[in-house]
Amino acid sequence: MVKASSNKRSEGRRSEDEAGRYLESRGHVILERNFRAVRGEIDLITRDGNVLVFVEVKSATSGIFGSPEERVTWRKRRQIGKVALAFLTNRGLGDSDCRFDVVSVIWSGAGPEIRHIENAFWLDR
Repeated sequence: MVKASSNKRSEGRRSEDEAGRYLESRGHVILERNFRAVRGEIDLITRDGNVLVFVEVKSATSGIFGSPEERVTWRKRRQIGKVALAFLTNRGLGDSDCRFDVVSVIWSGAGPEIRHIENAFWLDR
């Protein structure tokens, strides 16, 4: 018997792979996957032209509980901001132009439906 958390991790990895392929097909260059710092993680870090993009990937098998992107709460955004700052500091990229995107992947029998929201949120000071 496979544990539910193992299934969720597998679905998450599959969704991140799908999101990565989608972004690459639109010109993004993937710099990092699953960057971890300050007790958090950023799913994908890409470069879109001259802009550094921190990407949160959310997935679902249906829209019953709302869209996946709606699950990026203010608390999650704050945590992503902390991890992004750690990445920028660690790499000496503090003066880079950055944005925060969300990619949602909804799995159905027809395959994945991908929605990409550029500038999905901004960080408050």
